[in-house]
Amino acid sequence: MDATDAPPILMLGVADAIAGLALSTEAHWNQTEEDWRIFLRDGIVFGIRDGMRLIATAALLPYSGNNAWISMVLVSATHRRRGLATRLVDACLQTARKNGLTSWLDATPDGAAVYGPLGFTPTLQLRRLKLVKPAQASAPAPSAATLEALRARDQRATGFDRTALLTAFARRSGSRIVTANGCIALVRDGRTARHIGPLFADNAADALALVHAIARSEPRPLLIDAVASQAAFLEGLAASSWTIERPFQRMRFGPATSAGDEMPFAVAGPEFG
Repeated sequence: MDATDAPPILMLGVADAIAGLALSTEAHWNQTEEDWRIFLRDGIVFGIRDGMRLIATAALLPYSGNNAWISMVLVSATHRRRGLATRLVDACLQTARKNGLTSWLDATPDGAAVYGPLGFTPTLQLRRLKLVKPAQASAPAPSAATLEALRARDQRATGFDRTALLTAFARRSGSRIVTANGCIALVRDGRTARHIGPLFADNAADALALVHAIARSEPRPLLIDAVASQAAFLEGLAASSWTIERPFQRMRFGPATSAGDEMPFAVAGPEFG
C-alpha cells in the first residue's frame, strides 16, 4: 500500500469508548468502558477506521513532571501486519516530543522487540498474575483507606502526580482502597476480573498479607501486575495459587525523569503504569 493510500490517523473522542472497548475485548484484555473514557477524556487517543469501523488505536496519557504513558496499542485481527500499530505509536511519540514529554510504556515480549529499535530503553519488569478462584473465608476484610493516603503514597513511589487517574478509579462503583500494617492498595473492577493495584508496602510479608486479605473478601477472579524485582512477593503469590499469565517490560523513550522514593509491589496496570 502506498503512503497516499494508507487510511488516515484520526483523533478519537469520548463517543468512541464503545468502539475502543470492542477492540480491547477482541484482544481479551481486561479494560472496561470506564477505562476507555479515562484515555479519551484525559489523554490523546489516535485511531484508524475502515469505513465506519474502528480497527486500530494508540493512546497517550499525560502525567506530571513531563511524563506520559503510551498504551491501548490495538489492531483488529483483520488488519494486522499492515504497519498500523507502528504508525499510531509514531503519532504518540511525535505528540510527546512536541510537548516535551518523556514517553513510557509496558510492553509484551513481542512488543518490546518492536519498541527497542524505535529507541525505547528497558527499565523494570512486571509479571501479570491471576487468581481464578479466591478462597472465601469469614476473616474480616481489610480496613478502608482514604484517596489522599493512596495518592500521596503513589506520588512518593512513582514520582508522578496521578491524582486525576486515582480519583477516577476510586469513584467507580465497586472500587475500594484498603490498608493494613502500613500497606495500601486499590481494588477496582475489570471486564473479566477485579484488579489489585497500585499496591505499596514496606516489605513483602505485609504486601502478601494484604493481598491474601483482599482475596478472602473478593468473589470474582483477581489480577495483579507485580514488579518482578519484588522476588519474595512474587514467590509468595505463586505459592498461594496465583498463576503468571504474562510478563511485561517497562520501557522509556526520552530523557530520564525524577524517580520515586520506593518501589511499588504492584502497579495500576500496564495500560496506566
